[in-house]
Amino acid sequence: MMRLAIPLAAGLLVTMACGSRHSAPGQPPANSQLIAPISIMDFSTLYARNCAGCHGPDGKGGAAIGLADPVYLAIADDGTLRRVTAEGVSGTAMPAFAQHAGGMLTDTQIDAIVTGIRSRWAKPDVLRDADAPPYATQTPGDPKRGAAVYQTFCSSCHGASGQGGPRASSIVDGSYLGLVSNQGLRTTVIVGRPELGAPDWRGDVPGKPLSPVDVSDVVAWLAAQRPQFPGQPYSSALKPEGGVQ
Repeated sequence: MMRLAIPLAAGLLVTMACGSRHSAPGQPPANSQLIAPISIMDFSTLYARNCAGCHGPDGKGGAAIGLADPVYLAIADDGTLRRVTAEGVSGTAMPAFAQHAGGMLTDTQIDAIVTGIRSRWAKPDVLRDADAPPYATQTPGDPKRGAAVYQTFCSSCHGASGQGGPRASSIVDGSYLGLVSNQGLRTTVIVGRPELGAPDWRGDVPGKPLSPVDVSDVVAWLAAQRPQFPGQPYSSALKPEGGVQ
């Protein structure tokens, strides 16, 4: 037993000595340099940690629109990108990322994200001679006219009532409309969702692009389909008695 104990003890001493020269498991090497989160300015890192989960790892879209869409970047200026990133969009799944709005990013980091998106994915000539509808408008649309616009430009994919068709899903689903702003609807109508096969404002009817008024009107019609209490599973006549309502 003594003969066995001696090499074991020697081995333990060697292991302890090695451990004194190297970092403990799970800790960074002694010569590594830690970077504070607020000091990270690399676009790829910032995008991966803050944007990719919704907009896709390559910016092509996911739960939210693709930021690598040149048509989107042609109608949304840097001020829009910066404002939405910093302040989020109230009532939707888009959170605020700026520290002054409750997020974790500095203004400089948000500028790095905006600059990176523009420099990597924008194509200045993507619209060529096309006159795109404006990103935003102060003039409300007419939902009655919008119903006719929907039938002309959207029903072939989303169905006559908007509840889904042969080529696209429901566009009047209450949960969807409860999670998207009117501006979000407008943006999608204009730029489409290329990753889902949805064309931009020029491609719904060949040779007949949506006009700015058409866009406003169909957005007004879609907004009118939004339920008062999105996600509520019970009608007023079927609410359970005595329970959580």
